[in-house]
Amino acid sequence: MTSCDRPPVPEDRRPPVLAHERFRQNADPLSRLSVAERFRFIYEHNLWGADTSVSGLGSEMKATDAIRSALPRLLRDLDVATLLDAPCGDAGWISRVDLGGVRYVGLDIVPDIVSRNRSLYPALGEFAVADLIRDDLPRSNAILCRDCLVHLSFAHIDAALGNFLRSGARWLMTTTFTQWRRNADCDDGDWRALNFEAAPFAWGPPVAIVNEDCDEGGGGWRDKSLAVWDLASIAGARGRDRPGPILGASAG
Repeated sequence: MTSCDRPPVPEDRRPPVLAHERFRQNADPLSRLSVAERFRFIYEHNLWGADTSVSGLGSEMKATDAIRSALPRLLRDLDVATLLDAPCGDAGWISRVDLGGVRYVGLDIVPDIVSRNRSLYPALGEFAVADLIRDDLPRSNAILCRDCLVHLSFAHIDAALGNFLRSGARWLMTTTFTQWRRNADCDDGDWRALNFEAAPFAWGPPVAIVNEDCDEGGGGWRDKSLAVWDLASIAGARGRDRPGPILGASAG
C-alpha cells in the first residue's frame, strides 16, 4: 500500500472541486446555519453534486474501487474487531465491502441519512446519529473518518480529534493528500485539501496508506489517499509540539 508515485501537480494548477464551488454559491444561506444544519442542507440539496451518492463524488462506486479492494486486508492487518465509520454518509460504497466479521458502527450528523441507512443496510451493522465534534463516541478499535476533516474548520478538526482520542480507539483512518503542502483553514461544510503530515498538523508518516486512484479533475487530485495513524502518536505529537489544543484553538 503506497502513496501516489506519479509527478506532483503544482498546487496553483489543481483543478476546481465541485464541493467547494457549490459551497461558495450557497455561502449566504449556509452562513446562518449551525454545523449540523449545514450538513443537513448539503444532504437535502445534494450540494456535492454526485449522481449516485448524496455523500459526493468521492463516494460513488468508481471513486471507491481502490479502497473497497484494500479495506478488508487493511482491517485484518490492523487486527480491527470493531470499525467506527464516522461519518458514514449514505454508506453506499462500504455496503459493498466484505468486512470479514468486523463489527460495523456507522455514525452521521444527519438523522435522515441514519434512518435511510438503517432501512437499506440492516445487515451491515448499527447506525446512530452523532456529532463527531461534541458527542461521546462508541468504543472501537479503528475510526474510519474518510472525506470529513477536509470539510471542517481547524477548530472543529481539533475538537473531533479530541473526541477520537477520548473514545479509546487505537487507529484513525482518514483522507490525506500526500503531495499537498499549504494547509489552510475553511468554513465548516466547505472543502479544501489537507495533508496531515504537513503543518500545522505534523502527525508524522502514517503506518499504512492507500492511494485512492482519484481521477477527479482529470487526475489533478491523484494524491488523494486513505492513511492510517496510531492515535497515540497523534496524541504524542499534540503534547510535544503544541501543548493544549492541536492548533491553539478550541471548538466554539
